[in-house]
Amino acid sequence: MTEDTAWEPRADVAPENACPIAPVVDVVFSRWTTPILWVLHYRGPQRFVELQRLITTISPKVLTERLRQLERDGLITRTYYPEVPPRVVYEISELGSSLAPLFAALAEWSGNLGAVERSRQAYDAAKQARRAG
Repeated sequence: MTEDTAWEPRADVAPENACPIAPVVDVVFSRWTTPILWVLHYRGPQRFVELQRLITTISPKVLTERLRQLERDGLITRTYYPEVPPRVVYEISELGSSLAPLFAALAEWSGNLGAVERSRQAYDAAKQARRAG
């Protein structure tokens, strides 16, 4: 590692706790977090039903749980409008929006997924050849 990186672990920290990214990954990359944040970032504020229509494979129960957790983490805001019928709107917060450069970098890196798939196929083929031989 170079001296100009934040990756250098402290000597007094156990290796399993040394990675400075692990807590970020736990918050940002929990199941369903990225699709929800992606929708709110690119589509703007959404009602629950709209989110459910846009993220078709998430159950209402799980969507409710994830929205509550994202609100608790400060990544989204929930606004209740006491109308008839009541209306609730979810919106990405300033803190949530600060993740945009991270998501953009990951989207750019996704160009490497073809190489990952080729590597997996080569690994699996070599493993199968070892078994057969």
